[in-house]
This record gives sequence, structure tokens and C-alpha cells, in this order.
Amino acid sequence: MASDSKPVSLKKPKQRPIWWRIHAWIGLKLSLLLTVIFLTGTLAVLANEIDWLVDPALRISPSAPADASWGLLANNVQAAIPNGHIEQIERGPEPWMATVALVQTADGHRQRVLLDPTTGDVKRVAGFASVQRFLRDFHRRLMLPVNIGLVLVTSFSLLLMLSLISGLVSYKKFWRGFFKKPRGGGLRKTSGDIHRLAGLWGIWFVALIALTGFWYMIELLGANAPELFPLEPVVDNSRAYNLAQPVGKELDRLVAVAHHTYPGLEIRRVLYPFESVSAIGFQGDADTMLVTEKANAVWVDVATRTPKITFTGHELSTHQRIAEMADPLHFGTWGGLITKLIWFLFGAGLTTLSVTGVIIYSTRLRKGSTSALSIAFQGMKYWLIPIILILLIGLWLTPAVLAG
Repeated sequence: MASDSKPVSLKKPKQRPIWWRIHAWIGLKLSLLLTVIFLTGTLAVLANEIDWLVDPALRISPSAPADASWGLLANNVQAAIPNGHIEQIERGPEPWMATVALVQTADGHRQRVLLDPTTGDVKRVAGFASVQRFLRDFHRRLMLPVNIGLVLVTSFSLLLMLSLISGLVSYKKFWRGFFKKPRGGGLRKTSGDIHRLAGLWGIWFVALIALTGFWYMIELLGANAPELFPLEPVVDNSRAYNLAQPVGKELDRLVAVAHHTYPGLEIRRVLYPFESVSAIGFQGDADTMLVTEKANAVWVDVATRTPKITFTGHELSTHQRIAEMADPLHFGTWGGLITKLIWFLFGAGLTTLSVTGVIIYSTRLRKGSTSALSIAFQGMKYWLIPIILILLIGLWLTPAVLAG
């Protein structure tokens, strides 16, 4: 007898577009590692300011000019650590921050000497470890050996760019979403709206971070620009190191040579000779934007007091100019505190993208009493184990790295 019931049509679940799947895979499987990299990078933008908040010895009255001579500063550094080798002395990035000298001690470790730039007085002798050092190194290489950590972190620039492209392709008519307010009605809707809004307003920032990160990777692969150091072999390193400790009036004479050679240079950093470099370097600011201090520099022979080589931002090759732009653009240091605050804000948005992406995934699949966290962990599957292992190794290596 024929049955009156109609056969049930089983529909296959809707297949998501490939770009959506790529976006979701990157954002979920690597979310923990991406969040750590984004968060430490965001905090690293204001790392000096955080150090200033936690260490009273770094705080200087902003009304006082930095009028202590470099010779006086160096003299007091040498007195603070008599048997140490001064590696560099650097003015604080802001007028209210102390001058910091980096010294290698007789036992091979590094210490910092914090000085008042107005009087030259030593405020404190500190270890090499600092908030700034931790955040920069963890963001840069996860505290792993340089040849491993740098390759790993910079390779994420490709995934970040792929995530940006796939997100825009998946978000149909995305240009209409710039002014859509996040809706209420549950964690899933709210997190989804925040994710889309932060992604749209952060397009330029994500692209910039991805491109500068990609440049760092290119440099690791051998395409780094010519060094801005007068690299010359030193036949007798011990003699070079003996000559490399000018302090007091002797250092001030060398500073005068640098000013005469490059009148427009505002010296921010003094680099003492090291290994293959037999001259003393004076680096700082000039009238060239989007370069680091080393792009404007004079290197002076310690023994003869004659300039050996001068660098100006205007004279850099195209390759060197691109290399010099990478750091100021990546960390937002090119415009002082204002641009750093902007970079911090958008860095926080980038970190939010990583977190909300996981929330969207876990709340979409959540059923019954199953927690969203357990769903997220299940979605990460086997990727979670090596990521946690990498982070634990990095934390384990942290004391050794920060010891200098």
C-alpha cells in the first residue's frame, strides 16, 4: 500500500564562502597568540610612559630644561659604576623623563643609570629589566631566541593582511557600516557589531601594521638596508675600549665637534664605541620626519677628535628611507605623545578584534549549558597546545632576557 507521507528533504548546511572561512580560521585558531602580540604591541607604544608611572626615579620636572652637559652625565655614570663600560646615554623621549645610561658591568651584565637631565645627578642605578624592555621584547620575539621569535612574529604580518582582505570581502557593502551603532540584544549581536565597527575604522591601521611587519620579515630574509654605522674592524679591541670612555670635558669636546660638523643636529643619544666600531656616535633629531635617531648622526674618532662620517635623513637612499620609516610608523613615535596615543587607541581596537572574533564564534555555536569558553577551546583544537607551549617558554626565558 502506498504511503501518503511525503519523503523528507534533507538540506545540507549552508556552505560559507571561502573568504569567510579563511577569516574565521585565522581569527580562531591563532586568536590566543594574536591577542598576546597585539596587546603587548599596543602597550609597548606607551611603554616609556608606563615605566615613568611605575618608577619614580624616571620622573623629572617638565619645567626644567635639560641643561646638564653630556660630559657631566657621563662622568656621573662612570662614578656610579666605576668598572663598567658605558654603551650609550640617551635623553628621555619627553622633557619630564630621566636620561638613561646603559652600562655593561665587569661581570658582563647590563645596568641602567637613571639621571636628572637638568643637574646630571644620578637618581638610581637599576637593572636592565623594565616594563619597556619586557613589552618590546615580548611583542618583537615572544622572548624566544631572535632567529626563531622574530621569524615567527613577523610571519604573522602575512596572516594579518590576509585577515583584513578576507574580512572586507566577507562583509558585503562594508562601506555602509562605518556609522552603524552596536545593537543590544545579547552578547553575540553586540560583539559582532563591535567587531565590524572596530575593523572598519581600523582598516588603515591594520594595513599599516601588516605592511611594516612584512618589511621586518623582508629584512630578516636578507633585504635589510645598508647599516648607518661606520663599521670598520678594530685591530685591538682592548685599546679601542680604553679609548671609548671619554667623560667630562673630553666628551664635551667631542660633542662640540659633532655640533660643528652637523649644526642642525639636536643630540638625543651618545653611542660609545663597540666591537667593530671605533668611533663615538652622536644621534638625534633634525628636520627630517619619519626617521629614527640613527638617521641623523655624526661619528667622531675618539683619539683624533675628527668626524669620520655624517648621516642626515635627507641623504638616505630609498632603501634606507623605507627602513627608517618602519619603526616610527609601526609604533607611532613619529609625532610624539599625540601620535602614540592615537596608535595606542587603534592598537586597542586591533586587540578587541581578536577577542570579539572568538566571542562571535563561541556564542554562535553555544547550546544549552555548554560554556562559550569551552566551545572556543574546542574550536582551536590542536593549535592551542603549541601556542600555549610557545608562550610558556617565552615566560620561562623572560628573566634571562631581561637580565641583559
